[in-house]
Amino acid sequence: MLESDRAALPQTAPAVHPDEAARADLRYIRETLGRAATFTAVPGRGGVVMGIVGVAAAILGAQQTAVLPWIAVWLSAAAIAATAGAFATYRKARANGESMRSGAGRKFVGGLAPCLAAGAALTLAIATLDAPDPGLAAAVARDGSAAFRLLPGAWLLLYGAGIAAVGAFSVRPVPLLGLLCMATGAAALAAPAAWGDAFLGLGFGVLQIIFGVVIARRYGG
Repeated sequence: MLESDRAALPQTAPAVHPDEAARADLRYIRETLGRAATFTAVPGRGGVVMGIVGVAAAILGAQQTAVLPWIAVWLSAAAIAATAGAFATYRKARANGESMRSGAGRKFVGGLAPCLAAGAALTLAIATLDAPDPGLAAAVARDGSAAFRLLPGAWLLLYGAGIAAVGAFSVRPVPLLGLLCMATGAAALAAPAAWGDAFLGLGFGVLQIIFGVVIARRYGG
């Protein structure tokens, strides 16, 4: 065989040890499953904004003496906070290369939605208890109003339950936030109705800000 023919022969690739190949495959599988099971696009800065909205709503809500304007304050705050949170989540997910339609993202949104829907239904049902007398727009003592007595605890419990549930598909601080919101809601139900806005400000405001800062520092966004 000529020297030039020998040089043209393909070089044999170095053999890969079966154990090394198996470990590489397992590592790839674990990383893939981890990315699929965890939704990391929980907004830290967005959570801080949501908390600021919650604190502002607590201050404004405490000044209301009628059920209708009080509910309007908190529903407006919920709409603003939800919009800010959704926008921040979308931006972080896009920056991380995640999709809201992915397995973990879809579970995160789908797990929270039923609790929010239940909260809306309970709000309507409880508010109607105050409608006949003296009416939703009339000033009323907080202890004598079903909405003032029940809604702060119900909102915090349902929101906390939803956050705790979706925490299984998200970063570690999320389920803890949910449990603390539930504890705050339970305390609100046991406390005087006049303290309702303070508990709402604690759950939807202070806790959101604290956990937003923690998430922003540890997980970015």
